[in-house]
Amino acid sequence: MLDFTSALYLGFRHPSRSLRPWSQFTTGVPAALASPPEADQVAQQLAALQTCEAGVLGSSTFPLFWDLFGMLACRPVTIYVDAGLYPIARWGVERAAARGVPVHEFAHHDAEALRRRLRRDGRDRRRPLLVTDGFCPACGKPAPLSDYLDSVRTSGGMLIVDDTQALGIFGHSPSPDAPYGREGGGMLAQLQIGGPDVLLIGSLAKGFGVPVAVLGGSRTAVEEFAANSQTRVHCSPPAVAVIRAAEHALQVNHRSGDRLRLRLAGLVMRFRRKAAKAGFRFTGGLFPVQTLAPTSKADTLRRHESLLRRGVRTVLRQAADGGGPRISFVITARHTPEAIDRAATALTEI
Repeated sequence: MLDFTSALYLGFRHPSRSLRPWSQFTTGVPAALASPPEADQVAQQLAALQTCEAGVLGSSTFPLFWDLFGMLACRPVTIYVDAGLYPIARWGVERAAARGVPVHEFAHHDAEALRRRLRRDGRDRRRPLLVTDGFCPACGKPAPLSDYLDSVRTSGGMLIVDDTQALGIFGHSPSPDAPYGREGGGMLAQLQIGGPDVLLIGSLAKGFGVPVAVLGGSRTAVEEFAANSQTRVHCSPPAVAVIRAAEHALQVNHRSGDRLRLRLAGLVMRFRRKAAKAGFRFTGGLFPVQTLAPTSKADTLRRHESLLRRGVRTVLRQAADGGGPRISFVITARHTPEAIDRAATALTEI
């Protein structure tokens, strides 16, 4: 069975023998009281990779968004949400909304719609907070982060980015021999934007294969977050083994990341080329999540079952725009050219 469902895009697996040993799995105390000594070091390395001044680790993106919006809800702010925002960041926004913060949604990746809304709300004394994903795998396009930042900056606001999908894949200085860019620092690194009015939250669970997340931004913002985080008071820090895996991921990324990203780009291009030859159209661009153009629900389910019978496992998911189910192939650097060709042949057969 060929598996095209794993989001470990670069193929990182971190077997125990590849990690530095540990004598204690967890500290047994809340993160606010004590964190493993490597936690700060890894957080700072991740922050630097993403062009942020400082960073702090969380066990996942959920507690980071939960705490962040809990803190922001205590201030006079208005939240503007890109309609394509991933659910976990939305859950944080919903916490702020439950506390009375006004929330407005605007059309996906529509920077002009955001500008119009901000102009309409111009007399509001609340600080605007814009929340968006850095990259949308559903449409295969990056958010217009530079335009977003210009708009909120003009209004004295803040840009908050969930960069989980881009972290480990996109980076600075894209070129023909580095189609995704270099070093894998994410969308802010690729666009070379940032500042004290930008906060970044991202999970390492996809590109780097580690179930841990980081919040990055200015040193002042990160220190304020760490000092006021509720989950850091009531929850344990990431386990020592997880932090060692993040440490290992950064080492492998520094040593081999650009080579793996180039291999991944080649596999994605091979897949798109062969699928197009077979008469299939996919969204996703060069991103490793390739989604088949929508058809009827019955036809989509039939295709998914037909692929399974031919030994190809794909992701069957509900469309983010509320449409019917869609089929996605998630390509990783561990796939071989032969596996890509087999998948394309299975598509041709159905």
